[in-house]
Amino acid sequence: MKSLVWFVQWLLKAAIFFTLFAFALNNQGDVTVRFFFGHQWTAPLVMVVLIVFSAGLLMGVLGMVPRWWRQRQAAARARHAAQTANSSAPPATAATEAGAPPYGL
Repeated sequence: MKSLVWFVQWLLKAAIFFTLFAFALNNQGDVTVRFFFGHQWTAPLVMVVLIVFSAGLLMGVLGMVPRWWRQRQAAARARHAAQTANSSAPPATAATEAGAPPYGL
């Protein structure tokens, strides 16, 4: 079963690679990107698509950083609170560790 999953994943990755490779081969022509104030940039279409995709990916990651940072801080606070609560608990005796009821009950 594990080898079948591995084979399907490999097949999917190969299909994606060859699709993108064919896209790159079919779009080798130059495009002109026009900016404001008369500035323009000419590059192959594949390069423009790659740069725009990378910029979108970077903006998405940067948009997630504040939430990721708050979750890390909340997890650190919870970890600290748990450690503080465990350190203020009464020390366990050998009887309670062995499963006997505490305080002679």
